[in-house]
Amino acid sequence: MTGLPAAVVFDLGNVLIDWDPAAAVAQGLGVAEARRFIEADDFDFMAWNHHQDAGRSLADGIAEVRRTHPHWASHAEAYLAHFPTSLAELPDTVAIVRELHDAGVPLYGLTNWSAELFPHARERFGVLRLLDDVVVSGAIRAAKPDPRAYAAVAEVSGLPLGRLVFVDDKRSNVDAADALGMDGVLFTGADDLRAALRERGLPVRPTA
Repeated sequence: MTGLPAAVVFDLGNVLIDWDPAAAVAQGLGVAEARRFIEADDFDFMAWNHHQDAGRSLADGIAEVRRTHPHWASHAEAYLAHFPTSLAELPDTVAIVRELHDAGVPLYGLTNWSAELFPHARERFGVLRLLDDVVVSGAIRAAKPDPRAYAAVAEVSGLPLGRLVFVDDKRSNVDAADALGMDGVLFTGADDLRAALRERGLPVRPTA
């Protein structure tokens, strides 16, 4: 990227909004059962969840667990039933978004999230109203690191990928963004993000 970035694109989960799926399962079945489910050797929760992020319906997701891993069906159901419990705002990163917003920097979200579950976040977290738009993978049926997800945020922003800084906590998603010409920043914490954005000339306060 040459020159000042035209906009910043934020992943949401574990960047602006903490996501702890075990907390949702624990709300329904207890901490021990939540740990067993999330850490199970015979069931890949993250892979299963990714299908919903990529557009599979929640009903079809539960049906899949009932068919292939019936002993985990109640755990998957507990996760969905208590999903809001899994979410919490990350205030240090939200403060960065507020600073950029106040300075007039265009801001977007690009999140891997079930279209059916995302309304819980939209209703609850005011930081999302500071973003010009949010691309939800489940709604477009393409989840990062699928190139179509990044193309979607370029479309809604009206900006080429090469003018966008992209912040995500997963290396695979950042690498995919870089390969498409975005300026990827691996999120490891708010202080490091502040430093990275300041290096790019963006108007955020320095770390204390």
